[in-house]
Amino acid sequence: MDAPTTASTASGPDGEGGWFTPHNPPSPSTPPAPVSGDHDEGRIPQPRASDEAAAPIAGPGAEPRPAPAPRKDASPDAVLVRRTMEEVGPVADKVTSYFYALLFVRHPDLRPLFPAAMDTQRDRLLRALLTAAEHIDDKDVLVAYLKNLGRGHRKYGTRAEHYPAVGECLIASLARYATTTWNEEAETAWVRAYTTISQVMIDAAAADELTSPAWWLGEIVAHERRTSDIAVVTVRPDQPYPFLAGQYTTLETPWWPRVWRHYSFASTPRSDGLLAFHVKAVPAGWVSGALVHRARPGDVLRLGPPAGSMTVDHSTDSGLLCLGGGTGIAPIKALVEDVAEHGRRRAVEVFYGARTGDDLYDIDTLLRLQQNHPWLAVRPVVDQQAHLQLPDAVREYGPWNEYDAYLSGPPGMIRSGVDALRGIGIPASRIRHDAVEDLVAAAG
Repeated sequence: MDAPTTASTASGPDGEGGWFTPHNPPSPSTPPAPVSGDHDEGRIPQPRASDEAAAPIAGPGAEPRPAPAPRKDASPDAVLVRRTMEEVGPVADKVTSYFYALLFVRHPDLRPLFPAAMDTQRDRLLRALLTAAEHIDDKDVLVAYLKNLGRGHRKYGTRAEHYPAVGECLIASLARYATTTWNEEAETAWVRAYTTISQVMIDAAAADELTSPAWWLGEIVAHERRTSDIAVVTVRPDQPYPFLAGQYTTLETPWWPRVWRHYSFASTPRSDGLLAFHVKAVPAGWVSGALVHRARPGDVLRLGPPAGSMTVDHSTDSGLLCLGGGTGIAPIKALVEDVAEHGRRRAVEVFYGARTGDDLYDIDTLLRLQQNHPWLAVRPVVDQQAHLQLPDAVREYGPWNEYDAYLSGPPGMIRSGVDALRGIGIPASRIRHDAVEDLVAAAG
């Protein structure tokens, strides 16, 4: 999620403290120290598009999506919150515009936390808040989602005292556009929901501050162009950077301040501490274009904390079925390396999708891994040659009953891939990918 928003996981108050008045976090008794070793919170699962948890209201230009039907055991607050969301869904772009206008007029001191150009930013904060509020009854999903947001938003300079202002403008925006469902009961439910949300995020940020910096600086030490629009960028962080194979981070370039984009790590943690990213320049992509066409060794980036749940469970012997499309092959390669480093012979099947043969920019690396590891099978799937898309190719092989599935690539590929995998009997609990909504927000 790329916006100064609030999210984290923990238990927050049930509405105590009045209007959006979260308890201030305890002051750290020691200054923040660099992270070292494993960061267990990075393993917390995030909402996935294959689950009900990933159904936020539509953003600008997106097709409105109705809120899910209330569960039979839904709390009264959850029912009221979802009714509001269902009403504002079709006009989410208006709600978002009004929210930011109100926030910047009433609290101009918050404007510097956001990028100068808001066109790619404008719906992210509100979407994150509404996603969290929608799952107010699902504590496991909610807390994990919010903790990641709370930790991640430290890099924007978000502080505990900013949360009441955001809550005030959120409530005012919903009251303006939810004309049918809004009443005193609905407002009270949203106040309670936001108070819980904000407290969880504040607590997570305060806990993270004790062990981790708000961001890392990273110097580009190598820049390799693989194609005209794809580059492999290698970065040396200024202090130890803990992550797990399959995770991702956010990057900010010196050319676009306060504009952050998600990129997956392209390897397991290395002994030299270097981090590698595969970047494809997309049309009108500010950050991706700068990283591919402008960045050079010596340039310094900022890195947010690691995130993502697409990691290998090494406590089982299940095989891995991996679908990677485009630069989404980067975290898939990292997962293969992770299995190899653990020394256990687990079957790993990699389907590498591309539109043309030239788009298989990292196929040589994967084929070398296949030569060294007999448990690994790499299957390129080129649309223009086979007239077959990646999910269709997966259906032709199998069975996959004993496999855990991992997907990484464009949002459309992930959606169709999830549908295909569930269609052949793989349960949602064994399908891992990062939230499609985050991937959409990461474009550029």
